[in-house]
Amino acid sequence: MKKQNVRTLSLIVCTFTYLLIGAAVFDALESTVESKRKDVLQEIEQIIRRKYNISDEDFRIMETVVLKSEPHRAGRQWKFAGAFYYATTVLTTIGYGHSTPTTISGKLFTMCYAMIGIPLGLVMFQSIGERVNRLSSVIIRSVKSSLRCRQTNASELDLICVVTTLSSLTIAGGAAAFSRYEGWSYFDSVYYCFITLTTIGFGDMVALQKDSALSDKPEYVMFALIFILFGLAIVAASLNLLVLRFVTMNTEDERRDEAQAMQALAGAVRLEGDVITANGSILSGHLGHNHFPVETVSIDEDQSVCSCHCGCFPSGGKGSHLGYRSPTQIRHLLPVLPMHELHPPQGPLIAQPAIYPNHRASI
Repeated sequence: MKKQNVRTLSLIVCTFTYLLIGAAVFDALESTVESKRKDVLQEIEQIIRRKYNISDEDFRIMETVVLKSEPHRAGRQWKFAGAFYYATTVLTTIGYGHSTPTTISGKLFTMCYAMIGIPLGLVMFQSIGERVNRLSSVIIRSVKSSLRCRQTNASELDLICVVTTLSSLTIAGGAAAFSRYEGWSYFDSVYYCFITLTTIGFGDMVALQKDSALSDKPEYVMFALIFILFGLAIVAASLNLLVLRFVTMNTEDERRDEAQAMQALAGAVRLEGDVITANGSILSGHLGHNHFPVETVSIDEDQSVCSCHCGCFPSGGKGSHLGYRSPTQIRHLLPVLPMHELHPPQGPLIAQPAIYPNHRASI
């Protein structure tokens, strides 16, 4: 089995195994707390209904009002600032879900906008990531040269360390800012930054969603957008090094297999069941029922297989060249010719002579 197929099967098995492990761990960590919260909410619901004598229909209306009013705490979601924030989450595939279009035209435009915007965004972040890696390699070489290291080239390990450190600093700095503006704990802010920059975008924590931040805090809106775009570029630089290296392994293996196949073809040419090798020997029997036997003739420095002493072989020394015998003539034959130059004549010819067409002699 090819190495590429083995790697693909291994990745499939590892991925599904990783999913099973993750499901088991999340089940153990979250299921108990989920059950407890559900019981507490049901008890509170029963207390409110008994205290205020609220019917089931009225309670459902209250739930709808609370859920629908949550996005409006940020201000006007579909004015220019909020619309730009929404377009950013679409193009970057974060998809918080904090605001969604309600009109048919808005939903239709979102699909068309995403079909063009998502590939454009991916290419842009990929290009920025490459430039960041290039700049990092230049800085690493400069630092190594100043330290007089023997190896001044930037290795993949060096670049991984640099972009990982830069990503960590970006998340740490963004978490500090969001903790201040949103009132979250620092750990929750780190969690939000990580979920955002990896484009997971659960939507459980979304910035700019309270105190009319979209309309009253333009500087905070600008900071959030810059953080998302800059952070995604840094993450793209990391993905270039961590992911694309493994993705290109299959391509490298395919090229290696093709090179080996070409080398094997260069060492032997197959023609009508016989193999003529590069040194001029025939590995198998005869050419066919209409051909005469083929012999290998040893060539001295000054004598060819014809009766003349032409001495015109390009090697200038001894060699073994193939000839074909017919009732009237014999011709020179190169050891190996390309397939497009093989034109068998009327007689029992293995390959058409390419360099010595005029040297013939009767035998």
